[in-house]
Amino acid sequence: MKQFKTFKVAALTALMLGTSLTPVMAETPPNMLVIANRIDDIKTFDPAESFEFAGADVSRNVYEKLVNFDPLDLDAGFGPQLAESWEISEDGKTITFTMAEGHVFSSGNPVTAKDAEFSLRRAVLLNKTPSFILTQFGFTPENVEETIVATDDKTLVITLDQQYALSFVLNCLTATIGGIVDMETVMANEVDGDMGNAWLRTNTAGSGPYKVVEWKPNESVLMDLNPNYGGDAPAMERVIVQHIQESATQRLLLERGDIDVARNLSPEDIAGLEGVDGVKVIDELRGRLMYFSANQKVEMLADPKVLEALKYAVDYEGMANSFLKGQYTVHQAFLPLTFLGALETKPFTYDMDAAKAALAESGYPDCGPIKISVRDAQERMDIGQSLQNTWGQLGCDIELIVGTGAQTLDRYRAREHDIYLGAWGPDYPDPNTNAGTFAYNPDNSDEAGATGLLAWRNAWGIPEMSEETLAAVVENDTDARAEMYMALQEEHQQISPFGVMFQQIEQNAMGASVENFVAGGATTAVSYWVITK
Repeated sequence: MKQFKTFKVAALTALMLGTSLTPVMAETPPNMLVIANRIDDIKTFDPAESFEFAGADVSRNVYEKLVNFDPLDLDAGFGPQLAESWEISEDGKTITFTMAEGHVFSSGNPVTAKDAEFSLRRAVLLNKTPSFILTQFGFTPENVEETIVATDDKTLVITLDQQYALSFVLNCLTATIGGIVDMETVMANEVDGDMGNAWLRTNTAGSGPYKVVEWKPNESVLMDLNPNYGGDAPAMERVIVQHIQESATQRLLLERGDIDVARNLSPEDIAGLEGVDGVKVIDELRGRLMYFSANQKVEMLADPKVLEALKYAVDYEGMANSFLKGQYTVHQAFLPLTFLGALETKPFTYDMDAAKAALAESGYPDCGPIKISVRDAQERMDIGQSLQNTWGQLGCDIELIVGTGAQTLDRYRAREHDIYLGAWGPDYPDPNTNAGTFAYNPDNSDEAGATGLLAWRNAWGIPEMSEETLAAVVENDTDARAEMYMALQEEHQQISPFGVMFQQIEQNAMGASVENFVAGGATTAVSYWVITK
């Protein structure tokens, strides 16, 4: 532990002040992982409340779930973790989980079905932002005592409001909200009936490989081994994640050997590492999509031929091969690649002749003024300026309305935009996570206030497509379900007011000795416990 403490003080001071470490500290200890990442979005470690990217990274390494993903075989899909097996009733509405042996919380308490019952009930009762992932199955504060039940320490029974595809339910249980907490420890820290929520915002009580020992908001997170972890002991006994905002600073720290992994490097800094001894870059396809969408309350933008013209007048390859190079790939469907039913078809290319022909057939051949709502972030501004240029060649008068993330989102959720340029990441690793927002809007009225549905935000009323989306949710034949999503996406590409353009490729730079760094693919978050160096 002396080695840990010495490095912790020296390294964190150097990282925060931008100063050099002494030559003897030119590389991190072999049993410690030091990462530079933007982690200023962390608000809480409570799995019932956490809904941000950096928070999900911590949760993945602290909390186990009933079912989960093997980081070294993400393509295999979910598998057993705290539950060794499960059975589905004949009517498809009841799932019975049998708990595995040998899982222990960092407190020393064994994990039981009672903890799982408490954790899932608690997530519904607290009703925090991610609660919809569970409540979409009919769980409510009023019925959880009957629908989520541990019949003994080994058996958990959950009862759904109707039959769903089993893969849909289990995929949702792999989300952050599915993390199982230590009931005894959490309730010992309850304040005013909050079920330990305030305490869990800054503390952890899981059975995963690590536990959080220190968090300094906007600065760093320190994780040590869970001494009672039931799996193979991780090679990295301590993980330090340091908040470093600037790409250039992350690159410098990596080149000096002060950190093991840099997670937010620009394409320019990635290119600058080419040929640098002792450093490598790992590309990983993630689930984040970049898209534009057109408000159907704007009469001109509700014209199908105008939408077709705009989709053809996007320089997809030009952007992907220049300022987005290496970090986004062209993708034009609402399901990210690697998801069940993901569609690889790209029907639109940069074709100004086709765009002009479509616009000439529309009711708006002069293409009146269009305002693009865009967040003040470099990659989005670059995309917005490219659209302004190419759509301007159609004769459209394009204005960029630039604002903060909060400002642009508020306008979008209020349905007050013309064109919105934004990003969307899956909430859970099942195709319904995106189908249920891009292709579902059963009530298009302003009063519905369905701000979580992107189709609603764009005033796109689609009762028939909404029914198709619901049908895919209950289909238990996996191949048939995949085909349903492919058909949905093909229709969506042609008629929707959405122009999906790119899927993110995360480029993580790291020391050459670092092995098994898995950022999570398109389905989950980063996994530290399999890393060696």
